[in-house]
Amino acid sequence: MNVIQIDLANRRQVKDLLDLPFRIYRDDPLWVPPLAMDSRALLNPKKHPFYRYAQAAFFLAYGDRRQPLGRIVVMDNRRYNEYYHSKTAFFNWFECENDPAASQALFESAFEWARGRGLVRVIGPRGFTPLEGRGLLVEGFEYRPAFGVAYNPPYYPGLVEAAGFRPHHEYLSGYLRRATAVFPERVRELAERVAARRGLRVVNYHSRRELRGLFPHLKELYNASISGVRDNIPIDDADLAEMGKMLQSFADPELVKLVMKEDEVVGFIMAYPDVSAAIQKTRGRLFPLGWIVLLREFRRTDWVNLNGIGLKEEYRGLGGSAILAAEIAKTLLGKLQYRVGDFVQIDTTNDNMLREIANFGVVFCKKHRVYTRDL
Repeated sequence: MNVIQIDLANRRQVKDLLDLPFRIYRDDPLWVPPLAMDSRALLNPKKHPFYRYAQAAFFLAYGDRRQPLGRIVVMDNRRYNEYYHSKTAFFNWFECENDPAASQALFESAFEWARGRGLVRVIGPRGFTPLEGRGLLVEGFEYRPAFGVAYNPPYYPGLVEAAGFRPHHEYLSGYLRRATAVFPERVRELAERVAARRGLRVVNYHSRRELRGLFPHLKELYNASISGVRDNIPIDDADLAEMGKMLQSFADPELVKLVMKEDEVVGFIMAYPDVSAAIQKTRGRLFPLGWIVLLREFRRTDWVNLNGIGLKEEYRGLGGSAILAAEIAKTLLGKLQYRVGDFVQIDTTNDNMLREIANFGVVFCKKHRVYTRDL
């Protein structure tokens, strides 16, 4: 067993790092590979915005025959630690054969790096950017993941827990199927009463050109919506640029909603047509011809991912969540292209939203768990 911290300038080591998941999931039809261009961008500290306020170390575990057995990245996010006055490291990109020795060696290398930076606990899996999914999949291994959300073999939680981690918090994901969806009249009436009483209105979009008008509001809106939500930190202009790029590339304008109080944005819904099938076909590579497959899937997919739902703290409860849930239901039931909506990673502590969308027939079938460990 040999664990190395990879040199990002070493092409062979980088290739081993990026190729490893393709070997681990080679026989798994549900796995959706990451976009190759996104993965490579994260390995460029000179250009990726993450490294303006953070550092990361990538580790690979090799077996006797110089075959990679596992990988991990450990991060020191200064912006997070300054915001929460903490000394926390994060891990991500954990992939490993079902080999406890390799897994333990990877985590020990990550722990040593974090201790060397004066950090006293580790949380993960957690992505490089606010837009990435979090946690290990611990329930729902029979379902394909939404794009950007973790999927892993069932033995991963055991490897992580063997390294001394304990549960930190969890997220639920679930499906709303057109064939079984309901839109209770009482919920519609509640949403209308709350909107009238509090002076709220919903803004709809119909084109990408209109959608671009949303971008100036995104940072303020996102930062206000995460107030009081654990482990989130405000985004900056670089994060905003990435969020805008994703919206422009993948969003269906008719699935993006704003909730307004006069001229103030107080809530939002962001949804994306699910293009996981196209990414599976192209193995995450969009060049030179992968874009054609992606665009074709974008137009014909009947699945949609809802992975951006937020409300300013003072508008939560008292029916505010009902307005968002009602808009989601009306949109999905009214847009005939979509047969299934995947509600992605709702924090288990968000009781209002979980209750409201369950009223429409959402079945929660996937659970992701974030772990923590003291060093």
